Amino acid sequence: MIYDAIVIGTGISGGWAAKELCESGLKTLVLERGRIVNHGDYPTANKDIWDFEYRGKTSANDTAKQKTQSRTGFVTKETTKHWFVNDIDHPYNENKRFDWIRGYHVGGRSLTWGRQALRMSDLDFEANKKENVAIDWPIRYKDIAPWYTKVEKFIGVSGENLGLPHLPDGYFSTAMELNEVEKYFQNQIAKKYKNRYLTIGRFANLTGESNHIGRINCAYRNKCSRGCPLGGYFSSNSSTLPAADRTGNLVLRPHSIVCEILYDASSKKASGVKIIDEQTHEILIFSAKVIFCCASTIGTTSILLNSKSDRFPNGMGNDSGELGHNLMDHQFRVGATGTTSNFENVPYIDNRPASFHIPRFTNLEGKNNRSSFLRGYSFQGSASRKDWRDAIKEMSYGKELKDRLLKPGPWSIGLTGFGECLPYHDNKMTLDYSKKDQWGLPTVTFDADFKENEVEMRKDIQKEAIQMLNEAGFVNVKGFDTDFYLGHAIHEMGTARMGYNPSTSVLNKFNQIHAVKNVYVTDGACMTSSGTQNPSLTYMALTARAVDHAVKQLRKSNF
Repeated sequence: MIYDAIVIGTGISGGWAAKELCESGLKTLVLERGRIVNHGDYPTANKDIWDFEYRGKTSANDTAKQKTQSRTGFVTKETTKHWFVNDIDHPYNENKRFDWIRGYHVGGRSLTWGRQALRMSDLDFEANKKENVAIDWPIRYKDIAPWYTKVEKFIGVSGENLGLPHLPDGYFSTAMELNEVEKYFQNQIAKKYKNRYLTIGRFANLTGESNHIGRINCAYRNKCSRGCPLGGYFSSNSSTLPAADRTGNLVLRPHSIVCEILYDASSKKASGVKIIDEQTHEILIFSAKVIFCCASTIGTTSILLNSKSDRFPNGMGNDSGELGHNLMDHQFRVGATGTTSNFENVPYIDNRPASFHIPRFTNLEGKNNRSSFLRGYSFQGSASRKDWRDAIKEMSYGKELKDRLLKPGPWSIGLTGFGECLPYHDNKMTLDYSKKDQWGLPTVTFDADFKENEVEMRKDIQKEAIQMLNEAGFVNVKGFDTDFYLGHAIHEMGTARMGYNPSTSVLNKFNQIHAVKNVYVTDGACMTSSGTQNPSLTYMALTARAVDHAVKQLRKSNF
């Protein structure tokens, strides 16, 4: 059977490609290399911490199976370990440390993502050109703005519009509330600074009135990373894949490891994909008129690099030699913390699945310039207070212990910076054909790190975080800067960038491979620069836009 379309991957962008293609009437095969996970099939979603054998921590045996990923702290949790791959079964190589977080199952990392949904602006799309860094984006904000709105309406984003040109407003439902300490910090920032704003983050959690099929509003359980059986937050499993399935045009095939995309020299188009069935080890070929690569940044680029032919000896679409290069991630885990002895009578319930956000305020159109680095950063954070767990170390018993357990601890606050990483040609991933995985496929080797611009930016992130907390009157203010490695923010992007010129880029302005027009790449691999914003909303908007283009081309019989 020849399908109208094939989608590789079921995560953030794969789910959107499936939905849009199926709703356009195309018979669509969606390939997922991992196991099936149906919406609601979330084994730890309704457990309390005392229901776990190790009270939420993983055993030494489990940690050994995820030794590389456990460096980040994201994977070493009994509550979510099943969403991440076994490092022994799925190895990779590091010339320089890179923390590659992966989940091989239907829904991918859409089940565990942080849900912060922020638009990029022309400050981001124009920066490379203005500063003569790398290459220019082939699109501007006006090209993607309506697609941001389309995506926001469907996934449901709660938040507050601010009227800032560098953080465009969106289509939001009722914003979640700041707690009293955060409101105090918000007011202090407004008093002390003319160009800084603290707002609740823009999160893909449903609030207010909702007409989302099969989903209900966020119940404030704050267990999002385990999977939400209520559909309170957006995931492929709760939203886009069910929408695709309702059309009758979806064929979802799990356990399908894509080896390569096949190229037909006579038509100068891709003819289909070759897969290995994970369970039977059988090699199969599926044909389609159009192919969407949504296997995640590293997964997609690995497939393209391995898709060799006489026409593309160095990987499909790699005429420019840029495939695998320009690997980026956001800077993370740098900022400051503080405490306050005020607000002792203000209760605190740790159930809000959202943080506050301080948008970028440096290097804005000639304002607040920093001569030591290009671009800027934003902050995310929250205020909380200690609870009964702080009493564990108390040497007390009887009434004294009971009183101590019932008394809440002091309030604390933390700010973490999200800094932009510039696109460097030398930051790359390659395939090692001398080290193959259990399927006989080459393994990935990372050779990338942060450079001087990022080092200088981190100094400023920490300095400004400390200053803001001090200015607001917090005490015990301390800066931190830890784990300075690419991959840690789980925002890996680049490696198959968009651009005007086929000699310097892999994709055109519609996310098509320049030389293979019926292959689209719409996951993080397509990014030309990183911005400071969490990137998933941009992936979804670019995917919806690219599908619209592909469907129009198909109807014109252009491929």
